[in-house]
Amino acid sequence: MNANQLAPYDIDIDAIDVSQPEYFQNDTIGLYFERLRQERPVHYCAESRFGPYWSITKFNDIMAIEKDPGNFSSDAYLGGIQLTDFPKGMERANFINMDPPEHDAQRKIVSPIVAPSNLTNMEGTIRGHVIEILEQLPHGEVIDWVDKVSIELTTRMLATLFDFPFEQRRKLTYWSEVASADLRTSGEINTEAKRIEALGECLSTFKKLLIERANQPPKGDLVSMLAHSPMVNMDDQQFLSTLILLIIGGNDTTRNSISGGLLALMQNPNELAKLKADPSLVKSLVPEIIRWQTPLTHMRRTTTREVQIRGVTIPAGAKVAMWYLSGNRDEQVIEDADHFIVDRKNPRHHLSFGFGIHRCVGNRLAEMQIRILWEEILARGLSFELMGEPKRTYSHVIHGFATMPVKLGR
Repeated sequence: MNANQLAPYDIDIDAIDVSQPEYFQNDTIGLYFERLRQERPVHYCAESRFGPYWSITKFNDIMAIEKDPGNFSSDAYLGGIQLTDFPKGMERANFINMDPPEHDAQRKIVSPIVAPSNLTNMEGTIRGHVIEILEQLPHGEVIDWVDKVSIELTTRMLATLFDFPFEQRRKLTYWSEVASADLRTSGEINTEAKRIEALGECLSTFKKLLIERANQPPKGDLVSMLAHSPMVNMDDQQFLSTLILLIIGGNDTTRNSISGGLLALMQNPNELAKLKADPSLVKSLVPEIIRWQTPLTHMRRTTTREVQIRGVTIPAGAKVAMWYLSGNRDEQVIEDADHFIVDRKNPRHHLSFGFGIHRCVGNRLAEMQIRILWEEILARGLSFELMGEPKRTYSHVIHGFATMPVKLGR
């Protein structure tokens, strides 16, 4: 264990701040979470760039909070679902930032697009995109897997879900990255006001599409669903907020699971050998990738009244971070949680999609994309070699990769 690895155990536990994006980018965050799970599973951080907040790091505690929206609110006007507070007047009110009953009504409008019957119809489209992407990859050359595969596949699917102009699909990626960028390090987008300004094109583009779809018979894409629902009367702020939720939900999570899954298999050649020997293990591989990567590190809730967790009193109005990335490494709930295992017995027992009323609406679509990708990779007998250190995302929210140099072979 090197000096950097010792740091999480040398520091005063009261001084630990697991919201620092550096820990996620240099991949040392797991050691901080390990210590909190062992010594202070309900942890108070008095000083951070977000102000004081509480961390919940154990699997069952996170589950209990997810099932209790009455005491732990997601409401945008109480703070929403991230540690960063919304500036007054700029709250993003969409269904992930709502409590029942408003949450339930809005979620029902978009959920039909990922209903089982629709997913069945999408499978051929996804497989066609996957085959085209894989067939175009050069062999024996170094490529950036993140850009050429992870981003390309998820962006194509976003364009399909929105029925967005296909040749402009990379705009969706750009808007997703602007919306989730860390304002301290994202260059020109260094204030919330500049972020909203940069997303103005997103709003104007989709408002035109919304008007077009409203004047057409209902179709199965997300824009048409919004256009033919009560949500068509949303104000600009609500509409943009809903769009960004759907874009990020369809882009960042699947994209980073695709990247993280390949890295995990390259780093665990024995598990890759199991998969190649028995391709049916793709069924358990997919949820294991999603657990292992945990592409969304946490969600925040705000206490509506004084509550107790493990005998610790948390006051009303407190920020509470449910660290999914930590819960998915909880050895008391998940056997061999720190190991990537393609034939894990209960691979769906994880927190990456959340739980309860806010469970990810597109979870089955995400799983389908990853499954089809690996089915086609195995069918082609592709091999992969990591050609340099992957660059991880500088974010305490999105657990992912900016680049990953890989060389393909057979």
